[in-house]
Amino acid sequence: MIKRSNVWRSSFAVALVAGFLLAIALSPTLIHSSAQQAVLKKTDAKLTYPESKKIDQVDDYFGTKVADPYRWLENENSDETKSWVQAQNNVTFAYLDKIPYREKLKARLTQLFNYPRISAPFRRGDTYFFTKNDGLQNQSVYYIQHGVNGKPEEFLDPNKFSADGTSVLSTFSLSKDGKYLAYGISQGGSDWVTIHVMEVATRKTLADELSWMKASGVSWHKNGFYYSRYPEPEKGKELTTKNEYQAVYFHTVGTPQSADQLIYEDKKNPQRFQGVATTEDERFAILNVSERGKGKRGNAIFYRDLSKGEKDFSPIIAEIGDTSYGVIENVGDKFLVRTDKNAPNGRVVLIDPKNPAEKNWQEVLPERSEPMQSSAMAGGKLFASWRTDVATRAYVFSLDGKLENEIKLPGLGNAGGFGGLNDDKYVFYTFTSFNFPSTIYKYDIATKKSTVFRSIEIPSFKPENYETKQVFFTSKDGTRVPMFLVYKKGM
Repeated sequence: MIKRSNVWRSSFAVALVAGFLLAIALSPTLIHSSAQQAVLKKTDAKLTYPESKKIDQVDDYFGTKVADPYRWLENENSDETKSWVQAQNNVTFAYLDKIPYREKLKARLTQLFNYPRISAPFRRGDTYFFTKNDGLQNQSVYYIQHGVNGKPEEFLDPNKFSADGTSVLSTFSLSKDGKYLAYGISQGGSDWVTIHVMEVATRKTLADELSWMKASGVSWHKNGFYYSRYPEPEKGKELTTKNEYQAVYFHTVGTPQSADQLIYEDKKNPQRFQGVATTEDERFAILNVSERGKGKRGNAIFYRDLSKGEKDFSPIIAEIGDTSYGVIENVGDKFLVRTDKNAPNGRVVLIDPKNPAEKNWQEVLPERSEPMQSSAMAGGKLFASWRTDVATRAYVFSLDGKLENEIKLPGLGNAGGFGGLNDDKYVFYTFTSFNFPSTIYKYDIATKKSTVFRSIEIPSFKPENYETKQVFFTSKDGTRVPMFLVYKKGM
């Protein structure tokens, strides 16, 4: 599986609904109260900030001198830096603590955010996984159920990683057979990720522990996985060492990290990101390489055929430029690739890696006038969606690009998901709009019908009492601009 729509995360949907609720639910007295006027008077006094000393630090870059008087603050472990941070925090919280309506505002926001949030499920074998947040949990909890209609059980709760809540789940990747889970934890807001491995059936965390990962995913192949890591930084400089020389490794479950196999590195280009993903059938490993700091937003992609034991990567797109490429999945010996090459709004092409020149590409989904929102394979079909006047329209195609069906959505809004496995019978997606809370739908590939799989109710909010209408206005330059009017029925 190379590139799937993120079917189990719907932060956009949550923010959309929460923002709408906030707009219609906050009372004017909360915003324009006499308490606000009082706090303005109390906080008008000039704040006294702690002194930030300057040092005589000047660097010479090829004849250009650059002053850096606050270089001493880059030493995050020094007592002087820690004292400076504490002094700044003292000023900040002393100011915030004077706001008299702060607790009232917090209570109202807590009330508005206190509703369940559930993601669309994804499958391994006969087992489905999804996330659920009861309302006010810092992190969503992963659940497991056997069969599409099975009873959900708690599987992994990131909120239990640490007592103070500063340990965050940053990676969740299941092996192709669903036997193992690789999950990453970052501590205290750090970008560094440590990977652990769990045996799914027993929920037992194994001894495997992989460090110094950053900007990397995990992609499984049989009894191990590919990941990208940086060299171990000098002790005490974990937060200030430059992120250079990222390299790809392969880890076999049950072995120490010191035994991991180096798969790919580029000593000539220390600023590059590189990562490997595997196709669903585990036949191909896809190497993605992108540039950092040179003004190039594109990427290059390479492959190797694991079924033939190939050790070297061969180019599909050899050079990094301003064009992006994402391998959706392989179709036999070829690759379905989403790209914006000569197509700013995006298109899908089929590339033969043995003849990867652009003149040999087969166009599967041509560029449209609307931007492509997503593209993924599931159930032997190609699912794709576009943003049409800011609203999602989703379609099902054969793998050669023949339109088979438009998925009928509940209305004008945002839909995401539509990804899965090639033997899936169902595809799950999430739909939400300004007045339609995030709802999970199950699309039956055979019948081409969608049904509600899971929905949520938001206390004291009745969607049927509100209406959303799309209107269009012409701007000064003649552009037709879509807008949404959201209002209570009867207005």
